Amino acid sequence: MILPIRCSRRAFLQRAALLAAGPLLAGCAAGRAAAAAKEYLLYIGTYGAAEQDNIYLYRLHPRTGAFTRVAGFRGGVKPGFLTLSADHRFLYATLEIEGSGSGAIRAFGIDQGSGGLTVLNEQPSAGAGPCYVSLAPGNKAVLAANYGGGTISALPVQPDGQLAPAAVVDRHQGSGPHPNQDKPHAHCILPDPRGRYALAVDLGNDQVLSYALDPATGLPQLPAKTAFKGQPGAGPRHLAFHPNGRWAYVINELNSTVTALRYDAAQGSFTELHTLSALPAGFAQTSYAADIHVSPDGRFVYASNRGHDSIVVLAVDQGSGRLSLVQHASTQGKFPRNFTISPDGRLLLVANQHTNNIFSYHVDPKTGQLTPTGFSTELPAPVCLRLVADFTTG
Repeated sequence: MILPIRCSRRAFLQRAALLAAGPLLAGCAAGRAAAAAKEYLLYIGTYGAAEQDNIYLYRLHPRTGAFTRVAGFRGGVKPGFLTLSADHRFLYATLEIEGSGSGAIRAFGIDQGSGGLTVLNEQPSAGAGPCYVSLAPGNKAVLAANYGGGTISALPVQPDGQLAPAAVVDRHQGSGPHPNQDKPHAHCILPDPRGRYALAVDLGNDQVLSYALDPATGLPQLPAKTAFKGQPGAGPRHLAFHPNGRWAYVINELNSTVTALRYDAAQGSFTELHTLSALPAGFAQTSYAADIHVSPDGRFVYASNRGHDSIVVLAVDQGSGRLSLVQHASTQGKFPRNFTISPDGRLLLVANQHTNNIFSYHVDPKTGQLTPTGFSTELPAPVCLRLVADFTTG
């Protein structure tokens, strides 16, 4: 939805006089074009039925947080996690194929005029239950984490966006004291800010592993080394870097905590700064932490709680990288699996998997606090949100 731009008679006459010398755009039309260019495209991965649309495309208004559905696409079996190439030409989705020794990664081409998706190909993910996918620097390879298989894999990307079979596969080792840590469970893999290492977060063995990336191919080099060893039973799930590249933050699923880390970019390793709870003091019910993001300006960290059904807002000390509590904001639904922050930092969107809805929030730039916009949308089991500036109106 685009809000109308109204021009007064006086303003119109003034603009007409200024533009009389040449065939330039009228002021109102230029204003509308500028407003349209500032909208966002929102790609949503879901656990909707494979025989129906289960990847959705929306437009999001940048000031109001209002949603407009554009299209739906059949993405395959449980297209639960998405990533887009930096040039917005391709989208890659994990397919959680049940009862199989391997899931899959599916490649889509993105229409530059509409944002629509066309299936290019898919390849086995080299492990069961793929749950995270990212791109190596230069879009040279797709990096995948396979939760059920306890493996990470790297699939070379062809010039046309299609995927080649996995060229690197590494099976993690170890377990933890929690019942959900009977074996390794790779849950996240992403390149560091300099593109020198890929960091893999394993919920099953309480570790973050570091892989040197081949600059020519983008492929992880074996063997991996332990970049960080977390508290036993913490269950690290996702990792997010601070914009300065010197700090990073891990959300621990099983004990609902956030760990602040100092990053050694030369070694691809971390040192713990401190750990604090993602839940309110005194909360004793079952809850599992899920996702984590840093605001674009680096002043705040946000994390989601499934059970308490909240987003915790944490302030970043700009001298040390340590965190302090600001707010717990209700997600207005149940089981917030994933959320995202707009590129300008003004909006936050959260996907509630068990109540089939997505809500948007205004972000206070000074305090980081969240206020509901009043806008939401409903769709089946949303689990991943990918928000980009609208590239179809340029």
